[in-house]
Amino acid sequence: MKRLFLLTVLILNGLSGNSQEKKDLNVILIHVDDLGATDLGVLGSDYYETANIDRLAAEGMRFTQSYAAAAICSPSRAALMTGKYPARTGITDWIRAKFQGGSGLALPTDFEETQGKPLKTPKNQGYLPLEEMTLAERLKKLGFSTMHVGKWHLGEEGNHPENQGFDINIGGNDLGQPPSYFDPYLAKNAAPTYVLKNVPPRKEGEFLTDREGDEMVKFIQNREGQFFIHWAPYAVHTPIMGPEQLVEKYKSKTPGIQKNPTYAALVENLDQNVGKVMAELERLGLRENTLIIFTSDNGGLIGNPQNPVTINRGLRSFKGYPYEGGIRVPTIVSLPGLIQEGKVSETPIITMDWAPTILDMVGASEVQTDGQSLSPILLQEGQIPNRDLFWHFPHYREPDVKPYSIVRSGHYKLIYYFDGGDVELFDLSKDPLEQSNLALELPHLVAELKSKLEKWWKETGARLPVRS
Repeated sequence: MKRLFLLTVLILNGLSGNSQEKKDLNVILIHVDDLGATDLGVLGSDYYETANIDRLAAEGMRFTQSYAAAAICSPSRAALMTGKYPARTGITDWIRAKFQGGSGLALPTDFEETQGKPLKTPKNQGYLPLEEMTLAERLKKLGFSTMHVGKWHLGEEGNHPENQGFDINIGGNDLGQPPSYFDPYLAKNAAPTYVLKNVPPRKEGEFLTDREGDEMVKFIQNREGQFFIHWAPYAVHTPIMGPEQLVEKYKSKTPGIQKNPTYAALVENLDQNVGKVMAELERLGLRENTLIIFTSDNGGLIGNPQNPVTINRGLRSFKGYPYEGGIRVPTIVSLPGLIQEGKVSETPIITMDWAPTILDMVGASEVQTDGQSLSPILLQEGQIPNRDLFWHFPHYREPDVKPYSIVRSGHYKLIYYFDGGDVELFDLSKDPLEQSNLALELPHLVAELKSKLEKWWKETGARLPVRS
């Protein structure tokens, strides 16, 4: 691994003829909210149009087995910033905003009871502690200018992006979704605190993702030295809204399996702003020394089955659930001249990998995280060591999610339910839809994987449910 790391540094130092020097690299990390694994044209959508993101994939590498750290937002966002498993930070559920009562500090001894349920569940940590060293703080120490745009959802005032290493914060606070996607971005009868941070009204009716795109373009134009942008679009989270012209376009388009015209408009508008940022990088001659990572915080949302928000084609279930539709996400990485165009990787990867990957790619010293640098794969210099991946959601969630942990080991995936101790075992290589539970057929494998989970719980200090 050390050899691969050193080789990466040599390549990034410009010893490869077509590469950019590592000192010149900028980073744009796009962490979309609720975008499903098949919500892009390049990934199989039969309805949504995403020409710019499809082009990004054609110019880089896409990962077909990319996972979010959790099936819901806040845990994945904390994992992205820290490189740590949600079980280790204690952020294992979505964080309630201040107007929702928040959840504050959660000690390992704090539990909650759910009426009618047999288990007491660990209280969720209500913010990302300032003691955690974020990716932004690490890059800032290296001289990067840092910008956060969009959703933060990792705590109340005092725990916002500007408190965690970002020079500029546009839109990030404790909110999990925008009050409205239309300027002045207010909801009817909303609480006074239910407003986006640092996004004053500018042009009535302007769409929020367009505003996010403009703010990034302005930052890039006025950049000083290397820059890091963490763009966490509020799109494509509820409330499902879209620019009227695009909504009408999709209403007149023949639907496929995916067929929600408003959601389709929300997706295409996101794509337009990815294109806007890419065009500005090209105009300024920055495209070839800007690493772009595009991914999502969890699987796509179905919502009302009678009028689904989206459909995770070829995967079981959706956001919030332990199945592939809840945790598999679209992922594309591009850096012209270093990352070969049009490549596809089937290596299983997870949210925690992005912090060490970015730091490795800019030539930083190795940092201990729960993730793995993916630079050997991205630079076509080898593979990463085989490893197991884990998930931990020790909570109840309406309507029918029970507390669970997951381990993926090779092609096998075990879901362990704390409420009753039931297990589900799937061979993802033969059963990607997770339709055949092999637990009774392979009891020895169940025992082996359960043992791996137990060891991981201890290593991470995972908070476990207990009997009431």
